[in-house]
Amino acid sequence: MKIKLLILITSTFYLNSFAQQDPEFTNYMYNQKIINPGYVNDNPETLHFGSFYRKQWVDIIGNPTSFSFFSHLPLSNQLEAGVSFVNDEIGEGALKENNLTADLAYILKVSEKIKISLGLKAGATFLDTDFSKFRLESGGPNTDPAFSQNINQTYPTLGTGAFLFTDTYYLGISTPNFLTSKHLNNANSIQAVGSEEIHMYLTGGYVFKVSQSLKVKPSFLLRAVQGSSAMIDLSANLLYLNRFEAGVSYRYDDSISALMSIGITTNLKFGYAYDYTTTNLGNYTSGTHEIFLLYNLDLFKGHNKSPRFF
Repeated sequence: MKIKLLILITSTFYLNSFAQQDPEFTNYMYNQKIINPGYVNDNPETLHFGSFYRKQWVDIIGNPTSFSFFSHLPLSNQLEAGVSFVNDEIGEGALKENNLTADLAYILKVSEKIKISLGLKAGATFLDTDFSKFRLESGGPNTDPAFSQNINQTYPTLGTGAFLFTDTYYLGISTPNFLTSKHLNNANSIQAVGSEEIHMYLTGGYVFKVSQSLKVKPSFLLRAVQGSSAMIDLSANLLYLNRFEAGVSYRYDDSISALMSIGITTNLKFGYAYDYTTTNLGNYTSGTHEIFLLYNLDLFKGHNKSPRFF
């Protein structure tokens, strides 16, 4: 049975609204460019594209949806540039956040097998609200001064990250935006405050070769936000014939997930994840769905090196 996601805010107290949260993806191991500007493809002959779509808490009206797109291009053997776009919506368009950034990463060779890349990203976030579809106990949005005026704001983002990797393991640390900002809106004597908090990420993974055809890929993601509890994702995938992949993931105190992907061609990969909510919210939703596409454009056909699997 569908229910409405209701956020009841009265006009008698300060609207200390959400502290901005970066969207989360279950297949984070293939979406690292969004959170870490230091992430590189490390293949001078390949232009890399990726796109993700996530529909969270199905059956709940006004549930969050997230979309991301990224691309990165090698400029040389040591330099890689990229762009990324993230769209986050909640409340059937009542709140929209779009983030557009460009990044640059420099690759250093630590040893024969180990490399580290240092990255910087810069861009802007666009925050928009549309309360026109709200139906309150008092009537339309104009009947409550807290919702009578929409918000449209733009603020800068600046982030940094580092990514240590070989052909079989990686470790990354990043802050996608270390600029804190407050969004203050005064209308009809109602004060609304939103804040952008600093997010810190730590990621890691390893590729174990079990046999010529089978690999095991454990990975993790740790996210820390000021004023909130740390969040950790633990995942384990099986990769067969370097083409078919299936696994499970656990997000602490939130959900358990099933993951799969398939290499449709050598350069095109499709993936899907299903999240089963383990909190009380699970009583009202059938879960969360996520899909992604990855594509590698071979700029000089026949010169691609062996895949890195992350």
